[in-house]
Amino acid sequence: MYLAGCAPKGRYYQHQDSAPKIIPQNVTTQDAVAKYESYASANMRPYIIRGIRYQPLKTGKGFSDKGHASWYGQKFHGHLTANGEIYDMYQMSAAHKTLPLPSFVRVTNLTNGKQVVVRVNDRGPFHSGRVIDLSYAAALKLDVLKTGITDVKLDVIHVDKSGKMTVGRFPTISNKIPSMTNQQVYIQVAALQNKNQIDKLASGLKVLYQHSYKTKFEKGIYKLHLGPIKNELEADELLIELKNNDYPGAYKIYTD
Repeated sequence: MYLAGCAPKGRYYQHQDSAPKIIPQNVTTQDAVAKYESYASANMRPYIIRGIRYQPLKTGKGFSDKGHASWYGQKFHGHLTANGEIYDMYQMSAAHKTLPLPSFVRVTNLTNGKQVVVRVNDRGPFHSGRVIDLSYAAALKLDVLKTGITDVKLDVIHVDKSGKMTVGRFPTISNKIPSMTNQQVYIQVAALQNKNQIDKLASGLKVLYQHSYKTKFEKGIYKLHLGPIKNELEADELLIELKNNDYPGAYKIYTD
């Protein structure tokens, strides 16, 4: 049984995260089993971390994504997750910034083809460029422990009340830049009158999405453009993520 008084000096008592020195016998190798679970309404509210506002999705149905995966271990073991559960690094769980809690996600390691199904019950990772934080058990099965970070594809396994299952999707899109080869693709994220606000937003999004940006002043309005983005595939993936993360008015633009 977990007793709050027995927790070792709080969630961040370790300066650096770490793995157990010896793989314990109780670490699971079994995937989480996707099933219907109602979303925790308390975790549907927007929240702010390091000055960046996150808006959780209303549903994970149809969600797919690509990016970097990291993992977390002993530093957080035995402490509360965002879902109000106890983090057990020996179980197949994970953290995500905006998926409803709980969600079930199939994670594919794109460097070796290994897969795992995890139950998302926590928020994070809040390091730039990372799309999911895996438990120690999940990272062990995907062979991520040595490298620490790997490229992954995420597919939500959504189960409705009737038991019907839907497994992620990726939009069918071209990976080519438009026919004019001298054009560059950007995403316009916001248009504001206040330059300080647009600069602050630009700095935060640059760190979060690992893309350069430019601002354009036009008719008294400062427009924030992320990019240039190397191809249409990456632009569409970024656009989907922005729209899901409180920027529903974002759209692509092309410049010479």
